[in-house]
Amino acid sequence: MQKGNGTCVHPGIALGRVYVPQTIPSVLPCAKGGPDAEKAHLHHALHTAKKQLSQLMGRTKAAVGEKDAQIFDVQLLMLEDDSFLSGIHTLIENGKSAAEAAKEAGEAFAAQFAALDDAYMKERLADVLDLSRRLVRILCRARPQPFPDEPCIVAAQDLTPSDTVRMPRERILALVTCGGSVNSHTAILARTLGIPALVGADLPLDGLAGREMLVDSESGSYWIDPDEATKKEILAKRQLAQEKHRELLAYKDRPAVTKGGRRVCVYANIGFPEDARAALEQGAEGVGLMRSEFLYLGREKAPEEDELFCAYRAVAECMQGRRVIIRTLDAGADKALPYLGLEKEENPALGLRGVRVCLADEALFRTQLRAVYRASCYGDVWMMFPMIASVWEVRQARKICRQVRGELLLEGISCPDIPLGIMIETPAAALISAELAHEADFFSVGTNDLTQYTLAADRQNAALGRYADAHHPAVFRLLEMIAENAHRAHIPVGICGALGGDFSVTERLIQMGFDELSAAPGCILQLKKMICESEEVPV
Repeated sequence: MQKGNGTCVHPGIALGRVYVPQTIPSVLPCAKGGPDAEKAHLHHALHTAKKQLSQLMGRTKAAVGEKDAQIFDVQLLMLEDDSFLSGIHTLIENGKSAAEAAKEAGEAFAAQFAALDDAYMKERLADVLDLSRRLVRILCRARPQPFPDEPCIVAAQDLTPSDTVRMPRERILALVTCGGSVNSHTAILARTLGIPALVGADLPLDGLAGREMLVDSESGSYWIDPDEATKKEILAKRQLAQEKHRELLAYKDRPAVTKGGRRVCVYANIGFPEDARAALEQGAEGVGLMRSEFLYLGREKAPEEDELFCAYRAVAECMQGRRVIIRTLDAGADKALPYLGLEKEENPALGLRGVRVCLADEALFRTQLRAVYRASCYGDVWMMFPMIASVWEVRQARKICRQVRGELLLEGISCPDIPLGIMIETPAAALISAELAHEADFFSVGTNDLTQYTLAADRQNAALGRYADAHHPAVFRLLEMIAENAHRAHIPVGICGALGGDFSVTERLIQMGFDELSAAPGCILQLKKMICESEEVPV
């Protein structure tokens, strides 16, 4: 038996055989066509890589959320980076094949990142190597290494974003890497997917594949070929954790009602129709946020009305009469859609995004509105507009909705007059929430952007983690104001941002009077339990 240690990035216990992924493909020699032929191969590989990364980003957003999916942004930018591409071209002109050039240029570029005295930039080294290896695989027509059919513990020097996303998560027992940090891609995705994980482990990879491994990431320990006594001791800890989860299952079909008698709805955030079933299995009482932009990502043109209608209808029918709140397209900023033809902005977070895109492209907006109204015949469908900052935006959006519904009725398509709400995610919207409450049927607070704009701290910048504090007093004062103004106008108010699933503030949000909390499906049972145990007095 051999014991080792690492840094815990997500707690849990796992026992299984080890799988060591092969990440570096072999490289083909230079083609007979010479430099021009190799440059043509490279051009095709760059185009293919861009499509693959866009698809991966879409899948990742659906699986773990939009923030974590931005791990692919650096690679997409690198595909257009002049210094990176010129390095590959120079190597090709010097007689290298496109595959050899991509590999060597990637390693050289990564070395530059590694030499920088900046923790965030050093973390980007994994992005550089991941893209380089992707190009080599495409150029070599290399097939991905097959993942084992049985659940296993994945052990590696490090895992790139593509490596992690591509693996079937239902067959991953745990992740253990020699490299990485608490802010690495492995750590971020492991936490989001709920997979036990260690990084920075003193792990001997040679000869490790196929051996039995025991991981207790909460204690930061692992054992290779563990003896029976150790397995018995550690697996007993896992048994206790599983019993606690089984206790939570008692809340699956139980309404979330405080001891004071106030009902708080617990909803799920989803991205694709298939996520609705998982939400129900976790006890979700509805969908508090369906991110429509996921239906627009990873494709070359916007979806047609019928495609959107089928997706929305599938969710409405799956939820069987439970509320489904659909957010209209939230494009722009960190969710760019190239086919919309939006101009590149110096500061996209403050540019054309959210409802601004829809009001600027009314045809795009109307297509989605028609799909939502048609789907509303199949369930309790509500709709909300993102990134509101002014009263006129709400009035204009509602005006277009009235026109679209009127057109559908004239076409003989029956559709109800559904509730229309707004996202409160700008300080401006929070400060004028009393006025906005008279224009909207409900509020839903996007705490991620509200925190970003209130504290002037880019939520995508890992170096600003300490500054982008969602628990900041300023953020909570705005939340109190929003809840108070909503109740004065007698409209419901919920939270669908990250704070909705932050158990450390659940009690406080209930005390503020929020009527609904919407979070990732994995948070639902614990949220229900905490609400039921709350001493909150009815508002």
